[in-house]
Amino acid sequence: MTLIPGPIDPPARLLMGPGPISAYPSVLRAMSAPLVGQYDPFMTATMAETQQLYRGVWSTANDATLLVDGTSRAGIEAALISLIRPGDRVLVPVFGRFGHLLAEIAERALAEVHTIETAWGQVFPVSVIEEAVVRVKPTLLALVQGDTSTTMNQPLDEVGAVCAKHGVLFYTDATASLGGNAFEADEWEVDAATAGLQKCLGGPSGSAPITLSDRAVEVVRSRARIEAGIREDGDASAADFVRSNYFDLGMILDYWGPRRLNHHTEATSMLYAARECARVLLREGRDAVIERHRVAGAAMLAGVQGLGLEVFGDLGHKMNNVVAVEIPAGVPGDAARAALLEDFGIEIGTSFGPLHGRVWRIGTMGYNAREDAVLTTLAALEAVLRRFGATVPAGGGTDAATDVYRAARA
Repeated sequence: MTLIPGPIDPPARLLMGPGPISAYPSVLRAMSAPLVGQYDPFMTATMAETQQLYRGVWSTANDATLLVDGTSRAGIEAALISLIRPGDRVLVPVFGRFGHLLAEIAERALAEVHTIETAWGQVFPVSVIEEAVVRVKPTLLALVQGDTSTTMNQPLDEVGAVCAKHGVLFYTDATASLGGNAFEADEWEVDAATAGLQKCLGGPSGSAPITLSDRAVEVVRSRARIEAGIREDGDASAADFVRSNYFDLGMILDYWGPRRLNHHTEATSMLYAARECARVLLREGRDAVIERHRVAGAAMLAGVQGLGLEVFGDLGHKMNNVVAVEIPAGVPGDAARAALLEDFGIEIGTSFGPLHGRVWRIGTMGYNAREDAVLTTLAALEAVLRRFGATVPAGGGTDAATDVYRAARA
């Protein structure tokens, strides 16, 4: 006889790692709203409303601002596979794990991939990027904004102008940074950008906001091919069509656009979640949310330093929303993380590659970019460090973090 389990009943967790994070309660409520058909007037109106909300989130007037159904990686792959023709030269500056990911996806899109690298914990001066652009002569530059593997925030404000000067498309992955750090799609001359909900936007993984400039849309449209089953007379069918059906941004644009041309069945509950993430951010105020992330990040940084812990990387270019903490000598990193989870219900992260087992990554983002979450995490971390033999100042973490919040309120 098959044992039928009970209803899903997850344990209570405070997700203070590099993502996913605890979602805003209103986002979870939005996901429980009733489903409607994909062409119901309410559905299409909600899609259009969500597009307008994300124009505010991205700070853009781009008409081609929408969602790709899937995790943040789905958005990355849709952008790269739709913008890269086989044989195109693509330049990827790598300063952490996710630069390597962009290079791999570009390679799978049959690009001629060129990379430049800097040490993990550092970012690229714009002069280094421009030198590589001039040398490589790429069709597209693919650059991560905030790489959670290193916690670094790559400055983008001058990169778009460099790309425009040299006739290069500029794509950036803002998965970990959008909503908690400055992002100005139009002002920075970004051609394509993608993100996810599960970081600073305060939702679940499963929907990827994307925005495309007119230049990017022109490339996508030049590769248009509509499925035979729904193709109409006069529809383009490029020989150099996008070599993916699901991630073909041309068809996705037609699905979200006036034609509402069938492509897939919209993930209704995720649409509701994405809409609510954007609504919450814009209702609070985009600048106010970024400032909330800045203060929470500064408080967590001061708190771990107040416990006597070393912080990894160039702090002048750290993201607002995550800090990498060097694991103290003699403290078993994985065992300490497990104790935080099992005894306090708090999750923090480790890292990848050369940083695996060397640092913990502690996030302060979305719903958890708030004072009580920061102080609770620091108090629990202090207790766990003591348990594993580390000598830390009593109350050093919470006192330092509280000082940051008091100064911010002054």
